[in-house]
This record gives sequence, C-alpha cells and structure tokens, in this order.
Amino acid sequence: MPDPIELTQRLVRLDTRGGGELAAAELLAEPLRAAGFTVRLSEPEPGRANLIARRGTGTPITLTGHLDTVPADPAGWSFDPHSGEIDGDRLRGRGSSDMKAGVAAIMAAAVDTPASVQLVFTFGEETGCEGAARITGLEPSPLLLVAEPTANRIVLGHKGALWLRLSARGRSAHGSRPELGENAVVALARACERIHRHPDWPSSPTHGAATVNIGTFHAGSQPNLVPDHAEAQLDIRTVPGFSADTARAGIAELAGADTGIETLLDLPSIDTDPADPLVAELAGTLCPDWTPQYATFFTDAARLSATLGDPAVLVYGPGEPEQAHVTDETCSVTAIGETTAALRRLLSAWAERG
Repeated sequence: MPDPIELTQRLVRLDTRGGGELAAAELLAEPLRAAGFTVRLSEPEPGRANLIARRGTGTPITLTGHLDTVPADPAGWSFDPHSGEIDGDRLRGRGSSDMKAGVAAIMAAAVDTPASVQLVFTFGEETGCEGAARITGLEPSPLLLVAEPTANRIVLGHKGALWLRLSARGRSAHGSRPELGENAVVALARACERIHRHPDWPSSPTHGAATVNIGTFHAGSQPNLVPDHAEAQLDIRTVPGFSADTARAGIAELAGADTGIETLLDLPSIDTDPADPLVAELAGTLCPDWTPQYATFFTDAARLSATLGDPAVLVYGPGEPEQAHVTDETCSVTAIGETTAALRRLLSAWAERG
C-alpha cells in the first residue's frame, strides 16, 4: 500500500507542467498492477498519458484526478517548485494542492479496498480537459469522485467553461497616415470594453454568478503599421440556467456584428442533486456534517460524466482551493491523511452495498 504523503512527494518532484504526465502515470501503474488492478495506459501524444485502472467485478465507483499542473517560474518562488519537501504541516511544491495530493489519496485508498473500483488519471486537465476528452471504454458508474482541492469539503458540482476567440478585421496603412486605414485594435478594444463593463450576467442560487474574463489580446506587428487583424480570448464561466448557447448569443450582441466569434472550449456545468439518496449516503461517509457547495473551477467531470453514464459527482480532496495555481503552493499533510481515511470509508461503504 503506497503511503499517500510519500507518494505526493514523489509526484510533486516530477515536472508535469503542461506535459510529461507519462512519468507520473508510470509511477502509479506499478503499485496498481501489484495490487491486482487491470491497468490501461495510453499515450496519445509523446510524453502525455492517461491511465485507467480497474479491479472488481461489480458496478464500479469511479475516482479521478489529473496529473498535469500549471506552470511555475522558479524565479518567483521562495523554494524549489518541485522540492516536495515538508515544512511543519505543509508539503511544498507545484501541484501539491492542485492536485497531486488528491491523486495520492485516491491511490492509497483504492489499493486497500475490496470494493469494485475504477480509477481514471488524466493529462491536460488544466488546458481544457484534453486527456479526459480522449478517454473511451469506461464502465458505466453511478458515482464519480473527483479529488480536486476542496479542503476536505463536499462539493456537488461546478460552473461550466466556455472559451471564445473574438476577432476583428481592419485595413492596413502606414503608421504616419492612420486615417487611410482601419485599426482592428481599436475596433476589438471597443467590443472588449463593452463586454468587460456589462453588469447583468445571470446568477444561480447554487453555483453563484456567471463570469466573463478577457484573458488575452493580440494584434499588430510593429508600431508604424496600422493593424488589420486583432484577436482576444474570453473565459466565460456558465451556470445552470445560463447555457453556452445563451452566453455566446450575449457576447455576440455586445461585441457587434463585425466581430468574429470562434468557440475554443465548451464544458458543461455539473450540478449534482443533494437530495439524491446515493449522494446523501456516500457523502456522509466522507464528511458526516456536510452542506452542499459548488466550485467556480471546472474539473474532468465535465468530460467524463457523459462517458460514465451521467453519474452523481462528488468533488472532495485535500488540497486547498486558495492554493491552486499560486506561487509557493503547498498542501496540508494532515489533510492528505484525512482524505485518504475518508476515501477508504467511502470505498468500504461501496463494497458493503455489493
């Protein structure tokens, strides 16, 4: 049985910043095979891998985590982003909270249970659930647990994510005669300003407010040339009652008819019913005194749910949401142990159901 603290350290010491997930998948595959799991490891792109592991003959419960992390510039950190060192109760390093501690807790709990279980470890979650989108052949499952950072709180779903590319066309001219051209930067900047200042995005009573962020803006090649093309990328977080189609229509109206719109990513929101008897029973094994919460970030559940037959989704992990993507990322060592123990209770309850 792998020790979850030590396994977290080993995972953090692997550089999987937007690539290199194969090394992490291979690290996990060995103890899973030794524990009697059937392991399927796929590498659709060099160095990037998904791992699916299955043990037991009954209907499985599915647990998932991603192996990639966001980048970390060592120049801005006060310690090595891949140190994996422990300082007091804090395990240090990129991915410690988001979400290698969650992956390690899944591993430690899963190899120590008689339950029918299916494990899914993915690449490329941070860039739009790329790995999860490549996965086929999963067994249907009534419950999917995602060990993303929730500070050991029960989260029943999350917002959707819609990424759009906006574009504007102009007419090039010499920078000394701008009146002879049409500046695409100005046109798209005005559209972005209208979108940015729009005050009336809808709100959900469970998931909170929909949000729109203008994340990138690119145009021009040199200052003495009127740019004839400009592009911006938007990150829209959708909520129940505010679909991707509705969001696209709202953006199109604000941007204007001359603005091009292309969809880059469309992930649905996840909304598990807290009154579902299965959810109430199994969530209680993780945390007896819990109240429904919903996350602002997206997870691989947005891709995996349809493949698994639309299971109930629980998000529960040892990392802290406030630590995700930050400089000097850390995770509580105590929380890793608590999550591992809670996942063992969950899997024991599933085994008792037969």
